[in-house]
Amino acid sequence: MIRMSCLLLALSLAGADTAKAQADSARLNSLFDARWRYVMTEYPEFATYVGYPGQNGRWTDNSLEAIARRKREVQQPLRTLHTIDRRRLEPRDRLSYDLFERNLKEEIEGQQFPDEYFAITQLSGPQQDLAQVISTQPAQTVRDYEAIIERLDTVPRVIAQSITLLRKGLETGITPPKVVLRDVPDQVRNQIVDEAIKSPLLEPFTRIPKAIPPAEQARLRAAAIASYQKNVRPAYEKLLRFLTEDYLPAARETVGMSALPQGARWYAFRARTNTTTDLSPEQIHQLGLSEVKRIRAEMDSIISSVGFKGSFAEFATFLRTDPRFFYGDSASLIRAYRDIAKRVDPGLVTLFGRLPRLPYGVIAVPSYAAQSQTTAYYLPGSLRAGRPGYFFANTHDLRSRPKWEMEALTLHEAVPGHHLQLALAQEQEGLPEFRKWGGYTAFVEGWGLYAESLGPELGLYRDPYSKFGQLTYEMWRAIRLVLDTGIHTQG
Repeated sequence: MIRMSCLLLALSLAGADTAKAQADSARLNSLFDARWRYVMTEYPEFATYVGYPGQNGRWTDNSLEAIARRKREVQQPLRTLHTIDRRRLEPRDRLSYDLFERNLKEEIEGQQFPDEYFAITQLSGPQQDLAQVISTQPAQTVRDYEAIIERLDTVPRVIAQSITLLRKGLETGITPPKVVLRDVPDQVRNQIVDEAIKSPLLEPFTRIPKAIPPAEQARLRAAAIASYQKNVRPAYEKLLRFLTEDYLPAARETVGMSALPQGARWYAFRARTNTTTDLSPEQIHQLGLSEVKRIRAEMDSIISSVGFKGSFAEFATFLRTDPRFFYGDSASLIRAYRDIAKRVDPGLVTLFGRLPRLPYGVIAVPSYAAQSQTTAYYLPGSLRAGRPGYFFANTHDLRSRPKWEMEALTLHEAVPGHHLQLALAQEQEGLPEFRKWGGYTAFVEGWGLYAESLGPELGLYRDPYSKFGQLTYEMWRAIRLVLDTGIHTQG
């Protein structure tokens, strides 16, 4: 009888523990859902990329008041998270708990460093981002186009908020180095056109689907043109005046982050969060030096194998100047990238047990951004939004786009690099949304670098110059470790 009572008590306690564990799991996932809805509402551009509905007519509110509010509000989900008993969670939920906590703590820690004052850089800001966002949002129905027009109507607010943040940066001595801002005025000028329909922001109105009645097409196109003339162009003209007359002349002449207020701590924080390690900048610097030495030895071996008799510097000059290594027109460059991707695609099934459902394409970097954009980049797609991923290849200045770098670049940016990894992350089942769309630089770029090493298994790098191209990208990453830490922490 006593034994039966003990058994019943044990079963009762076990049942209570199970119920508590289930309740904690349910509360955890409700918290994840609530935070995701908050992020989608607060950052409508991100919602557009994800395919989250209802946000395509809005921009993020980057007023000083909204930024301060968001900094306060990030404390609440962390407090709620800490009311959940982590010990009672299943392993998958426990990992989600840890990642969610890490993200929030890093966001809170980073609030001491006003990244928002870098509202415009050579790679981001309203002079590039607005057109890119509009190019990714749905453009199939009348409502889709009305949402784009709503965004066009509110461009002046985006520009005004950006200028306010840049002014705060000037007041506090926090700006990008002047030298890296040199192309930004031209980026703004590229958004100012005499014929409104030729604006990059109005590109969707040049391809309105035939399913939309002609009268509606005319109405939408006219509204977009009117909004450009009334709202968009004057806003960009205001931004251009501010940049050329006020901002660039006063931007800092120094280069390293150590010259900024709290610059050394700011850089150490960025190094830690981007690498997800506790390596100091000095340790990263030394790692870079050792990697440069290792990769250089492999490069020397290839130079010897092709029978080149000159110095390393002479070989580098040969690679950068010999006409055989370059295409004569942009279309040929893009076609060659697509051909490489098509050669890689069939081999993926031999290396990976699962491939994404999301397709991808290879297209040129938009002309308004190409001059100061990187050689290539990947823009994630979304099954939910019906948008493929895109590998963007830069066709500006063809004499700086050698053939021998193209195989490694395709492996990194497209498959099996960023497209494969990011698309598969989206398609994971049973995970909270923040894990599907979150990104850790060390992992995302680390995967891209790993993908470059798979070239031989995918039938690439048979040409020794292409193998040398792969090593140049590996060397590029190693040199970054040396230069970045050297510039920002060692003067």
